[in-house]
Amino acid sequence: MRRLVTCTAAVVLLVAGCTDGQVERSDNADQAGYIAGDGAISIYDPADRQQAPEFGGELLDGSRFELADAAGDVVVLNVWGSWCPPCRKEAPDLQAVHESVASEGVRFVGVNVRDPSKRAAEAFEDEFGITYPSVYDPKSEALLAFRDTVPPQAIPSTLVIDRDGRIAARVLGPIGEASLRDIVTEVAAEGSAEGPAERT
Repeated sequence: MRRLVTCTAAVVLLVAGCTDGQVERSDNADQAGYIAGDGAISIYDPADRQQAPEFGGELLDGSRFELADAAGDVVVLNVWGSWCPPCRKEAPDLQAVHESVASEGVRFVGVNVRDPSKRAAEAFEDEFGITYPSVYDPKSEALLAFRDTVPPQAIPSTLVIDRDGRIAARVLGPIGEASLRDIVTEVAAEGSAEGPAERT
């Protein structure tokens, strides 16, 4: 498998300097009740990937998302809150990558946590022009499905799930456009264990 230009490793990749210089810790992290991730990126070889747990929830628009329904697509799950400064910083990069890889069978889905009302989350999406859906999870109950992979207080966090429903990459902290695009296009190019990926 072709390795990422910016980050190379054999089995598991743990890199702190692979987020385009966007990683920072918030001085108010304790007061805000969340942990600003250090930008560590873990990329797993296909043979070492774990199956993603069952995950789903109500979207901000009132419809529902189930990870199982996205089988065959690469899914990028991004955990965010409108109150989170690093989330605001990475939002334009996430939207840019979403737009650039949508035709490759890649679905972006946000997981909005700890916003007391949908209004704050929707205002965030309007401000940054976010066009992909987000699960509204104010109490982080749906996110608990990933508790063995993503610390509940690590916000933002991003998971890349391959076409076979396995966790291919994890980012704890904000990530920049170039690094995220490299990871996602790499995973999207793998296809599925059941056959080559289809392109539209």
